[in-house]
Amino acid sequence: MSWSRATLKEEASVITKGTTPTTLGYSVTSSGVPFLRAQNLVDGSVSVGADPLFVSNATHQALKRSKIHPKDVLISIAGTIGRASIVPDDAEEMNCNQAVAIVRTSEKIDRRFMLHWLSSADAQSQMSKSKVTGVISNLSLGQIGALQIPLPPLEEQLRIAGILDAADALRRRRREALALLDTLPGAIFAEMFGDRPDLPTAKIDDVIVNGRTGPFGSQLLKSEFVESGIPVLGIDNVVTNKFVEETPRFITQEKYKALQRYTVIPGDVLITIMGTCGRCAVVPSDVQTMVNTKHLCCLTPDKDRVDSEFLRAAFLFDDDVHRQLEQQTKGSIMSGLNMGIIKGLSIKIPNLEEQKSFAAQLRGINDLIDKTKAHYQELETLFASLQSRAFAGAL
Repeated sequence: MSWSRATLKEEASVITKGTTPTTLGYSVTSSGVPFLRAQNLVDGSVSVGADPLFVSNATHQALKRSKIHPKDVLISIAGTIGRASIVPDDAEEMNCNQAVAIVRTSEKIDRRFMLHWLSSADAQSQMSKSKVTGVISNLSLGQIGALQIPLPPLEEQLRIAGILDAADALRRRRREALALLDTLPGAIFAEMFGDRPDLPTAKIDDVIVNGRTGPFGSQLLKSEFVESGIPVLGIDNVVTNKFVEETPRFITQEKYKALQRYTVIPGDVLITIMGTCGRCAVVPSDVQTMVNTKHLCCLTPDKDRVDSEFLRAAFLFDDDVHRQLEQQTKGSIMSGLNMGIIKGLSIKIPNLEEQKSFAAQLRGINDLIDKTKAHYQELETLFASLQSRAFAGAL
């Protein structure tokens, strides 16, 4: 089914945006009228609590152009382009900065329909082609007004919006389930080992058989990387706190002979010590031969003292370990870690039976997380297909 199209300019009574108060001699405050930015547009809704800013009522009155009304559609137009939200019917007084466009549509467009369309491939493609890419990508109000939205009858818009709302609710629930599952490992660690003054402690250096970083300086040059061969691990393999085997870096077998002492083995615990510091993962049992880089600290646990998964969890979840790290790094772990700091950390050492019980529970949770992620990806694919059909008039 083919529908007519109209530009947002043709169907909107207002298309405007905010400004930065300081450019007009005003300032933000710690309370008052909520002052929205792009990060306050979350999952189709307005989240005032997401990194909130405020302006005084006097400033709000002075910034008349960007006063936000209930039912307005807000679109991010700088930095992250095309994120959209609807202002609730009962919203309080709000204002916004120049990264947020305000669109006040006519009654011919259902706002839920418009919101779903703005996230569709059609709308995103139009915005992507229009955006000006510089230090920060941005869209002008003219470009927002030029967006061409399909206009089926209002009854059909409501039907489509209802179907997409229901499908989106499924995605959202699965996303919330994933977020909850992600908190379980830390919660179980705290329950099993958090308030346990009975547990003995030991320095990490005393419960590992080897600790090393990777080759420095001329030991491994970028020019020595090749397209295939022995994989070289970096921050990207650990940054999610799970081991990711894919790597774009390789060295030849010949070069590997000179770097064999940096080989990682199954059960090693890898910690990022440069760039994004403090991320941690365990090398799985089925990996091929790989070497470490200087960006990672590699610990080989003493299997008679400590389980690999427990050691990783202690680094990620133990509040006492975090306090030690803050003291050692003067509150800024991101500025860098080193082998000396990590080896000097004191951790609780429960008996191996408890450690392995924790590791078994962790494996069960990770299996559930993997299945939930796979289901979520299926829902994402189905939603994209449903959305495409909806705005092509084939739903």
